[in-house]
Amino acid sequence: MMTSTVHLLFYTFPCVHVCPYTMRLEVRRQVIKPSNQLMNSISQDFASLSELAHREYQAANYEDAERHCMHLLRQEPSNISVLLLLSSIHFQCKRLEKSAQFCSMAIKANPVCAEAYSNLGNVFKERNQLPEALENYRHAIRLKPDFIDGYINLAAALVTAGHLEQAVQAYATALHYNADLYCIRSDLGNLLKAMGRLEEAKACYLKAIDTQPTFAVAWSNLGCVFSAQGEIWLAIHHFEKAVQLDPNFLDAYINLGNVLKEARIFDRAVSAYLRALSLSPNHAAVHGNLACVYYEQGLIDLAIDTYKRAIELQPHFPDAYCNLANALKEKGFVAEAEECYNTALNLCPQHADSLNNLANIKREQGFIEEATRLYIKALEIFPEFAAAHSNLASILQQQGRLTEAILHYKEAIRIAPTFADAYSNMGNTLKEMNDITGAMQCYSRAIQINPAFADAHSNLASIHKDSGNVPDAIQAYRTALKLKPDFPDAFCNLAHCLQVICDWTDYEARTKKIVAIVDEQLRRNRLPSVHPHHSMLYPLTHEQRKGIATRHAQLCMEKISVLHKSSYVHPTALASGERLRIGYVSSDFGNHPTSHLMQSIPGMHNRKKVEIFCYALSPDDNTNFRQKVSSQAEHFVDLSQISDTGKAADRIAMDKIHILVNMNGYTKGARNEIFALRCAPIQVMWLGYPGTSGASFMDYIITDRVTSPLHLAHAYTEKLAYMPHTFFIGDHMQMFPHLSERAILKGKDKPLDPRKDNVTVVNATNLEPIMSKADVKAFVREAEVIHGPEKEVKVTEVVVPVLEISTTAPVETMFYTGQVQTSVEGVPVQNGVTALTQTHIKAATGEEVPQSILITSRHQYGLPEDAIVYCNFNQMYKIDPMTLKMWCEILQRVPNSVLWLLRFPSHAEPNVLKFCESQGVNTKRIKFNNVAAKEEHVRRGQLADLCLDTPLCNGHTTGMDMLWAGTPMVTLPLETFASRVASSQLTALGCPELIAKTREDYVNIAVRLGTDVDYLRKIRAKVWKARKTTTLFDVKQYCSDMEDLFMKMWRRYESKLPPDHITS
Repeated sequence: MMTSTVHLLFYTFPCVHVCPYTMRLEVRRQVIKPSNQLMNSISQDFASLSELAHREYQAANYEDAERHCMHLLRQEPSNISVLLLLSSIHFQCKRLEKSAQFCSMAIKANPVCAEAYSNLGNVFKERNQLPEALENYRHAIRLKPDFIDGYINLAAALVTAGHLEQAVQAYATALHYNADLYCIRSDLGNLLKAMGRLEEAKACYLKAIDTQPTFAVAWSNLGCVFSAQGEIWLAIHHFEKAVQLDPNFLDAYINLGNVLKEARIFDRAVSAYLRALSLSPNHAAVHGNLACVYYEQGLIDLAIDTYKRAIELQPHFPDAYCNLANALKEKGFVAEAEECYNTALNLCPQHADSLNNLANIKREQGFIEEATRLYIKALEIFPEFAAAHSNLASILQQQGRLTEAILHYKEAIRIAPTFADAYSNMGNTLKEMNDITGAMQCYSRAIQINPAFADAHSNLASIHKDSGNVPDAIQAYRTALKLKPDFPDAFCNLAHCLQVICDWTDYEARTKKIVAIVDEQLRRNRLPSVHPHHSMLYPLTHEQRKGIATRHAQLCMEKISVLHKSSYVHPTALASGERLRIGYVSSDFGNHPTSHLMQSIPGMHNRKKVEIFCYALSPDDNTNFRQKVSSQAEHFVDLSQISDTGKAADRIAMDKIHILVNMNGYTKGARNEIFALRCAPIQVMWLGYPGTSGASFMDYIITDRVTSPLHLAHAYTEKLAYMPHTFFIGDHMQMFPHLSERAILKGKDKPLDPRKDNVTVVNATNLEPIMSKADVKAFVREAEVIHGPEKEVKVTEVVVPVLEISTTAPVETMFYTGQVQTSVEGVPVQNGVTALTQTHIKAATGEEVPQSILITSRHQYGLPEDAIVYCNFNQMYKIDPMTLKMWCEILQRVPNSVLWLLRFPSHAEPNVLKFCESQGVNTKRIKFNNVAAKEEHVRRGQLADLCLDTPLCNGHTTGMDMLWAGTPMVTLPLETFASRVASSQLTALGCPELIAKTREDYVNIAVRLGTDVDYLRKIRAKVWKARKTTTLFDVKQYCSDMEDLFMKMWRRYESKLPPDHITS
């Protein structure tokens, strides 16, 4: 299961009890007997022959009995006893006409003979003439109110006629006249059980056993009641008692095998079934049940052979064909399994299990509509079919019809309250609906029902993982794998959790196994257990990463195939004066890194060239980010309330969009099915997802020649569309203008040290108030900086003001005490760590620009003032062992240095420290701080000397944050999109010297910057100045470049040319 990985389950429910619990009735011939009362009138010779005739009848020697009776009848043609015996003989020989004839002769001879009417009733019952049978039985007991056999026969006929309550009364009357009839009491118990009156049935069986303790049938029937009540161990005990009393009791052995199987005591179940087969070797149903046990034991080949034996004995055995199909499917013989399901349905078109199981195959083959039809048909036949409800729900979930899916899951649970799989899958649906509490309750209930349910443990782990509770997630995944060792989804998700907390135990073996799992899943066209967004973390090939994405794209196509939507008619040319209509689609228009990067783009596009539409896939989070995008886009459409994919695509198509931009890819909140419906003629990937979509319905990916060089074009299904500088953009100039300038704060009693330009930093949109009160000096440096889109290199002077004040004591007190604000030379200044979160939350989140003067110091973060501070503010999953080894080598070669990391998450900290210690680095040199609000996160980056990027997966937004803070960043591009973004950013910034070619080069660059003070000052000055002279943070220029790129795409389309790489 992905599921939650999430991974989703499809349930093949075998017809487990091919022999249902056998309610064995005591074998009783219908009571047809001569009247002993009339024998006294017969002579001694006559009596002897009559006695002989009765003995032959009792021995089932019917022909001899008939011959004796005919001899007697010639002597006394009206003898009632002889006539009744002859009616009985012919009845047993199925000569019903003659049996009725002799009954009628007896009635004619004696119209008040109750036995004759009862025997005639038996004839009518055998002919299925129930009204006539009932009338004769009732007449018999009217003639003879204490006629016990008449009541018994009447009860049997009433059962056949469906008059169960009357049948109960008839049995009760018979028992009233003779309470010791333990066989009849057992029969009454069977009837009451069939009526659902289990406690009354139990009382009957107990009374029968009390009357006759060795009556094995009652023990077995009582076992059936306990089984129906869920008292499996009591059921086992009673069935075992039954076979102890009667070692040849076939039905009891069958029932014993059934309950032992239900209790999962498979070895004893096998023994019980084998004993039953020793009594009845050709019992097809027992062979079928035995095969079910073999299947549960994992002895699939033996199960297949045993099912085939059951079918050989009973060729018209749909249950056996259905179960054989299950076993064949388990072995991978899908075609043969499908044939068996169809055979079962040919034998029994109403076979709901086969319909359900065949639907599972059709679904796995991608025939979603056919699968849906079969599930629905199964439910029409058997509305209380819990598995079919659950399976249908999973298809509805796949189609995005989540509310309908929940209804069917609830039906499944109503029908089967202990249906753990339905609870688990309903949890998956609720999770997709963002009902995390409901999902967790479902998973927990599934585990409560079945503690050994590996999928539920895995799904619960996914909730913990997504909630940031990584240790509990790890524990739950490990539990799942202990229960189900061959569980790729759980293994890969566990591996990702371990990566998140930098637990690299068995790292090489783990990654090697992940590669093998992905390779096998792609080979079998299965949905890979590694998510596309995580694929860059493992040593996969480009083809494997692309294959993972492609399989997810195919899943989108499968989801929309059932919608039967006609293709949209797209515009083919721009009318004179018509603008290109561009549609941005994202779930991240709100407080999300993507909006932090691009929120100004909709408003900065040239409205003379393009008409901008923004389609939100998430509801309004009431942040300024959302408000800015919605207010500055010409058109803003909230699609979050349109859950129907087809209708959402229709809404976009209504706007006649020319180019539709996918900003999600496979990140949370994505709705790629909208793009799969092709509601725009050109569809492109951009910004929000670092890799290929793998989708045939995405035409281009907006990138650049550094991030996606042409020699790596084979890693993408899209055509490459190059931005001239970098595809990446940051809105930092608009979000954080107070960081565009800075000053250094120092006391007059301390010497001016040009190396310390980032120990105590002052930022504000207007530094004039504090500068006017201080003695202003400056650090002046020169740097060769790129200017403008033409990339003209100019030697530029970089000036950093140094504010000397009489005393820094008030500031130091503010830092030590955590107070929000203090005064410097009469000017209010605020604590850069505590102020905004307490006084101006929207400024803290980056939604508004701080209007106060903020002071940020190394002291606040436990950083040494005189050390080189290397930093990385990425999430910890981006760090791999090789990266941390490089960082440790840097620290060892730069003795006066520390490494500044974030508890992102905190559970990674002890693992990182342990690893660094193993590399010979004193853990006191590793400085961890908590994750901060957005504004502080960016601002405190100024305190670091150098950012060490993560090669495996770069800091993308974080890289922009560091560069806007003026902190250089060293990176090492690998071959994935995600590993080359920082190189693209640095290239656009004009800092290629920070891009390493090898691991050794990476270390050397970082070491040089840590040991060569002049070089470090030069690079820091260059980065500081280039932020505002290059295009990296120039949103207006970026919009212009993007508009040109959009037009190039459109011109190809307008010229009826297929998409192709756009490299210039």
